[in-house]
Amino acid sequence: MAKLLDVLAFILKKYPHKSELSNARVTKMVYLADWHQAIKNKRQITSINWYFDNYGPYVGDVLAEIQSNSNIFLAESTNNFYGSPKVQLKLIDASYEAQVDPDEEKSILHVIEKSAPLNWKDFINLVYSTYPITSSNRYSNLNLIEKAKEYLADK
Repeated sequence: MAKLLDVLAFILKKYPHKSELSNARVTKMVYLADWHQAIKNKRQITSINWYFDNYGPYVGDVLAEIQSNSNIFLAESTNNFYGSPKVQLKLIDASYEAQVDPDEEKSILHVIEKSAPLNWKDFINLVYSTYPITSSNRYSNLNLIEKAKEYLADK
């Protein structure tokens, strides 16, 4: 299982539109990569315990990891396109080599490929359309492995 640090470094290095890499977007991209890996290989990439809050799958783990590795990452307070505050995530140590296995890399690259062309609204719609969200109540934990088993059993 890749460390969250490596997943974040990989996403921040490979995602083509750096200005879109807010804490909210990156957190949801990590969720999508974990979900993809749960479906494909019955495991998550990270050890995050996902929670379905008012804003979809969200945890503080991503920002905490960024802030605790300030030699590799930067979390910069700025404003989004509409003038609302956002936290922009940046990889500041471009030489950092993320350690992800080939299956994890495939999942992360799949998420980047599918999400990069999407504006924020369409991206959120993609996240909200995933089975763990459509089949769970808000304010509950999301066991992605169990949700993958349910999802695959219905196919």
